[in-house]
Amino acid sequence: MNESALKTLKQRYDIVGNNAALNRALDIALQVAATDLTVLITGENGVGKEVFPRVIHDNSTRRGKKYFAVNCGSIPEGTIDAELFGHEKGAFTGAIGEREGYFGAASGGTLFLDEVGELPLSTQARLLRVLETGEYIRVGASEVRHTDVRIVAATNLNIPKAISEGRFREDLYYRLNTIPISIPPLRDRGEDIVLLFRKFALNMSEKYRMPPVRLNEAAKQMLMAYSWPGNVRQLKNVTENMSVTSEQREITPEIMEQYIPRDSGGTQLVPLSEAAGAHSYENERDILYKILFDLRRDVTELKRLVGEKHQSEAAMPSVSSHLISGGRQEQEQYVEDVAAEPVSMEDLEREAIRKALERNRGARRDTSHELGISERTLYRKIKEYGLEDAED
Repeated sequence: MNESALKTLKQRYDIVGNNAALNRALDIALQVAATDLTVLITGENGVGKEVFPRVIHDNSTRRGKKYFAVNCGSIPEGTIDAELFGHEKGAFTGAIGEREGYFGAASGGTLFLDEVGELPLSTQARLLRVLETGEYIRVGASEVRHTDVRIVAATNLNIPKAISEGRFREDLYYRLNTIPISIPPLRDRGEDIVLLFRKFALNMSEKYRMPPVRLNEAAKQMLMAYSWPGNVRQLKNVTENMSVTSEQREITPEIMEQYIPRDSGGTQLVPLSEAAGAHSYENERDILYKILFDLRRDVTELKRLVGEKHQSEAAMPSVSSHLISGGRQEQEQYVEDVAAEPVSMEDLEREAIRKALERNRGARRDTSHELGISERTLYRKIKEYGLEDAED
């Protein structure tokens, strides 16, 4: 794609940035648009994957037909087949009428399946059949139906890893991955971070008729050195927050520190050279590892406090009276016992989800984003662990 065409495309879809990997992704999207090949878009949460299916659809021969975007992770597992493929009247409790389903409604157009990695295995088998033959069957029916739909899918999961764990069909992956498009994380886009900040700041200035916030040189470097686990979505939120609440219009590193979190879940500031290796949650098991590391850190801190108490013979309120009255050897043995107390993976997972729900005041979407799991997985875990009260 020549530079002029690329600039026009970015203006049309409000895309900001000159990163080479981003430009390559846009080039592939435009090239594949004229075909009916299936596309799989990969990238972390918040990188802007949802823009690319629109680019593909709007520049295809199907642009005059329907376009549907479906978030597979937000639909409960019990109803996902009916949503996608439709159902007959009386097919299940609550099915008071027929439903066409997205594959029927989007025939002739494009269907964007976001978070496709969250589909249950049974639904993956149905999807594979549609991709191979164009045929599907409504829930509760026996009649084979046909659809002519272009599939664009997206995921933030490591699909090869999900395949090895038995959570995703290998044959479906190869059918979806005919044309792969990888969207780079924000931390790898260098100067694009500053350009995006400026865009979001100007948008807020125009919308609310206020002077835009601006970064001094040191703040720019600080912005680019941050890992941005929430990617463009997080940067937009930070900029909007800063635009409204900062009394100063020129942003310094001291002001920036008030808006960029430092102390939780991989959101610490990191050197720019290390940013490409920053951690991002790929599945719910990573929650448990984080809790284990936090537990080890807490036990280490408790041991330090016990040692200081022994040296100073001062009271330590955070430890029980049993510790206060005992000798150092007995105190250290108590700490070791606490650290060695068996805790199941289920207990750790339940506690991590409970705390996240409390921090987000029961908001499932915010909680799922913090934990790096889909809303449907979070809903299932809430039911499994009896955490409905934590949502109140």
